[in-house]
This record gives sequence, C-alpha cells and structure tokens, in this order.
Amino acid sequence: MFGAAAWKCAARDLWIGWTPDQRQARLSWVANNHRFLILPAVNVRHLASHILGRVARRIAPDWRAKYGHPVVLLETFVERERFAGTCYRAANWQALGSTQGRSRQDRHRTLQVPVKDCYACPLTEDFREVLTR
Repeated sequence: MFGAAAWKCAARDLWIGWTPDQRQARLSWVANNHRFLILPAVNVRHLASHILGRVARRIAPDWRAKYGHPVVLLETFVERERFAGTCYRAANWQALGSTQGRSRQDRHRTLQVPVKDCYACPLTEDFREVLTR
C-alpha cells in the first residue's frame, strides 16, 4: 500500500538535499510504502524483492493517472527491532538512516515510538533535480 510521504524525515530530507520550501512544494512527488506484507505461509524465494521491483517500475504511470502529478521517489520505514529491511535492500532500495522515534501525531514531542530505518527508491535518475526545483 502506497500513500502520502512522511511530512519530515531528517535522513531523507538531508539525502535529497532540499530546503523546507522545496519539501513543501514537492513532497507530494514522494510516495510512502505504508504497508508491505507477505504472509508467512507463502514460501516463494525472492518474492518480496521481485514484487518491490515490479511496483517501482509500475507506480509512476499509475500515480500520474490517479493524482495528476508525477512520483519520482519511493520511501518506506522499517521497524529495526522487528525487521532487517532485507527485501528492500535486495530490491536496490537505499538505506538513508533512522528516525528519531517520534510519530506524525507527536505535536508536543512527548510520544515515543520505535526507531525505524528509512529506505528510498529513486524512480528517475534526476529525482534530486526534480525535487529541489
């Protein structure tokens, strides 16, 4: 399942190299992989990385058709205490760093949630140029 990107993620924002104004203008061009599940009973070698690769090749035209604008970067967050992110690395997603253990509902900086590793998958070679215009 893909949806809106995280509003702020220091590791991602630094990796892209955008300013707050650029992030605000182009954040909708980043899609977040909110949920990815293959049930344990399904035992097919390399299935997860295969699916992620197919999605990365397919999502751009589907996103443009649905929302009327491009998507040039995919992101996801993997809870490091529970998962290693192996399928993302196998599908050539890049590890960017980790979160600070906060959530989007943490307006008062008091909530503690598990630290997650951030991964990204560029869909175009010029994604940085596009996102920082």
